[in-house]
Amino acid sequence: MFKERARPYLRPLMALLVALVPCAYFTFAAVQGDFGLFKRIQIDAEAATLREQRDGLLAELAVLENQTRRLSDNYLDLDLLDEQARDVLGLLRTDELVIR
Repeated sequence: MFKERARPYLRPLMALLVALVPCAYFTFAAVQGDFGLFKRIQIDAEAATLREQRDGLLAELAVLENQTRRLSDNYLDLDLLDEQARDVLGLLRTDELVIR
């Protein structure tokens, strides 16, 4: 007469499983995916490294611009000119001795 269910716990278990699988997938994608948290941390670290490199290059550029200005026709720094002539051309004055 009465038909008993053989497994009454199976339907809620399946509903729970159907809900947990997408949640687990989206959680994994949010952490490990192409746009996830780990990728964001990696991109931030790379951006910080690139900013440091940029700042170093800007400082080097400022030094070179200063030296270029000091060797220009409008403003000639004789000490810098003498230093460059010694370094690049290997020039010496007649009253100097070279010790190696």
